[in-house]
Amino acid sequence: MPAPSALPMSTDPFQLPFRLDRSRNAATQVFDHLRELITTLALKPLASLQRNDLSAYYGLSSTPVRDALTKLSEEGLVDIYPQQATVVRAIDVQSAMQAQFLRLALEVEIADQLAQQVTPQLIGTLGNLISQQQLALSLGDFDTFVKVDMAFHRQMFASANVEQLWHWVRQQSGNLDRLRRLHVPIEGKAARVVADHRGIVAAIEVGDSAQAMANVRSHLTGTLTQIEAIREKHPGYLI
Repeated sequence: MPAPSALPMSTDPFQLPFRLDRSRNAATQVFDHLRELITTLALKPLASLQRNDLSAYYGLSSTPVRDALTKLSEEGLVDIYPQQATVVRAIDVQSAMQAQFLRLALEVEIADQLAQQVTPQLIGTLGNLISQQQLALSLGDFDTFVKVDMAFHRQMFASANVEQLWHWVRQQSGNLDRLRRLHVPIEGKAARVVADHRGIVAAIEVGDSAQAMANVRSHLTGTLTQIEAIREKHPGYLI
């Protein structure tokens, strides 16, 4: 297996072109793009975001850029210093803990519901996502691994007919996502994620609600038990 990279490449993400969709709100597109760069750690803590540079990059006036940065600040992902600069904020562990608490409360109940109304289609879909994740792991492709991980959990919400709650949780999870992004490449973590997913699906498939709930609880608490190991491996990334 190729040697994994613990973090995304350090190339300037703004060297890549951005195509603005003129049929959609500009500030929303800027926000979504910057949030993706921050949560994937393409933009690392303390990276400077100059409003004039961003306006030039996106081909927009300063207003939608300012609105996007304000929203990122409200999510705790950037710090805005008036008349100076905006910088990417270090990962707020307390915020990550609160997001994890929220997600855990929801997903445990979702696992219970899915085990009580299991269908072959659900098991097939989740199994296919696990296979995709295993392939990404075998290739050392952690970008794809994390994306498929998100798709797995989103599918659980969708199958329980509460997909809107998934989007709500995502809005609270920027710091948790960054923390997990640091954790996944640490040796053994990704393999445990795949094994955990298999355990969750196996319990759901046989209708064992108690075991499905226990497996979700164990799975979702993994990263926050490794805070100090992550902090040691990536000094300066965590508040």
